[in-house]
Amino acid sequence: MGIIREPLDVDFVVDPRPLTDKERKMISDFIKADKLKRAKTSDRLKNKRTQKRRQTTKVS
Repeated sequence: MGIIREPLDVDFVVDPRPLTDKERKMISDFIKADKLKRAKTSDRLKNKRTQKRRQTTKVS
């Protein structure tokens, strides 16, 4: 990774305020849903790869 340069006309400010319980729950729910979606996708890809291997070994 390289250095990200700040544009001259834009100021990036980080506000270190604590999250509310509602915000913390929303972030947590989003992360859980994303992990489930990624797991399903990777399982589907693994199954497709396994099926392709089985088909090629049966033909031989």
